[in-house]
Amino acid sequence: MRIKTLLSLALLANAAHMSLAQAQPQGITKNEIIIGTIQDLSGPLAGYGKQARNGMLLRIEEINEQGGIHGRKIRLLVEDSAYDPKKAVLAAQKLVTQDKIFAMVGHIGTAQNNAAMPIQFEKEVVNFLPLTAAREMYEPFHRLKFSILPTYYEQLKNALPVLAKQKKLSKVCALYQDDEFGLEVLRGAEDGLRSEKMALLEKASFKRGATDFSSQVARLKAAGCEMVVLGTIIRETVGAIGEARKTGFAPVFLGSSAAYSELIHKLGGKVAEGLYATMTAQIPYVDDASKPVRFWATKYSTKFNEDPSSISVFGYNAIDVFARAMQNAGERPNTSKLIRGMETIQVPSDMFGSPPMRFTPTRRLGSDAWRLSQIQDGRWKVVSDYPKL
Repeated sequence: MRIKTLLSLALLANAAHMSLAQAQPQGITKNEIIIGTIQDLSGPLAGYGKQARNGMLLRIEEINEQGGIHGRKIRLLVEDSAYDPKKAVLAAQKLVTQDKIFAMVGHIGTAQNNAAMPIQFEKEVVNFLPLTAAREMYEPFHRLKFSILPTYYEQLKNALPVLAKQKKLSKVCALYQDDEFGLEVLRGAEDGLRSEKMALLEKASFKRGATDFSSQVARLKAAGCEMVVLGTIIRETVGAIGEARKTGFAPVFLGSSAAYSELIHKLGGKVAEGLYATMTAQIPYVDDASKPVRFWATKYSTKFNEDPSSISVFGYNAIDVFARAMQNAGERPNTSKLIRGMETIQVPSDMFGSPPMRFTPTRRLGSDAWRLSQIQDGRWKVVSDYPKL
């Protein structure tokens, strides 16, 4: 009887310990929800990284001023990867094992996310709405993956053949960054053309961080390309188009949502005129026709002393969706409850024109909708609606 009593007490103590561990998961305290993000703050995408961070901070400030989520304030820890997958691994190790974050939110970069996710998943840390539209962000299925951006692959697969038909162009080429991001753009372009029994006339690649595109542009010009699909981001987009303009090469340029940034026309000026890009949420200009957007943009620019961008909107919305899911998770949240909260969430379209989002137990991509924008008179203007051109 004594042995049985001791065993029973041991089992009860173990159950109590497990219950306490479940009640207080990593990154959840009585007063805080500690989350992390990895951004490029010093590398080639530093412009995007800072915008994403600022958008996240703005929404966090609003939530915390309203009392937080079930009485807990959100605290964001930010690490810099400099857009380097190796540094992203080190940053993830610090955030997950040392800082003990509850969730990784808005991590930038395809290669960087792919490198960091195994570290997170080992500790049951959700990869929440990463800032990349690669398919790996939700495929293959993993319970700890959630993404909201239509993939680069699907964007180009669907947009390219329609735009080529509208423009009556048959000589289509590609210039792409030689990594997971650029290859997704390339594959989407190839499969989109294949559906119309077409193929890329020529393609040229460049290494991440390249600044000289003279040889690639010369190659595309010599091939007689009428349209060039760009697997580029900010400075590569401006650099490639600038090189083309210098040589008198004037094809139609089509980029993915990675090239949809106000930095393109700010840095490129007239060089960027006419560029097309796929996108979802529109850039919130401070003189926007929409009063709510103008108010939000003014609030952002006043706080951070710079104009907002679509990336700022992404960061803002990523935190907003996280807060909704945590609200659904209840007063004693854990990872499983956050997942259930996401699987039942329905996010409506917002003032920025983002498409509605919904997740399920088997679907980890919130929306696959996209539309098209073009730089006209020095700013991006939406030229198509969801879901097609």
